[in-house]
Amino acid sequence: MEFQSKPGRLWAENEEGKLIAEITFPEDRPGVANIDHTFVDGSLRGQGVAGQLVQGAVDQIRGRDMKAVATCSYAVKWFESHPDQRDLLAE
Repeated sequence: MEFQSKPGRLWAENEEGKLIAEITFPEDRPGVANIDHTFVDGSLRGQGVAGQLVQGAVDQIRGRDMKAVATCSYAVKWFESHPDQRDLLAE
């Protein structure tokens, strides 16, 4: 799935322009992004879209030489199952 992006947000819309997937990760404090929200439309659940969103956020955060905190429950679980990515997490 291809996502649209801007700093702190990745999302996808269907052909009608309806939001069908989104992750937000605003800069919470200088140099630290807060992965605070993940949404996937029910029609896409079970297809790995949420994981793609978190990976995209991680890539964007790394690309900006930032650290991250995860307050979204899905992102917290994602980091638990991806120990190789935990170095991104702020202390």
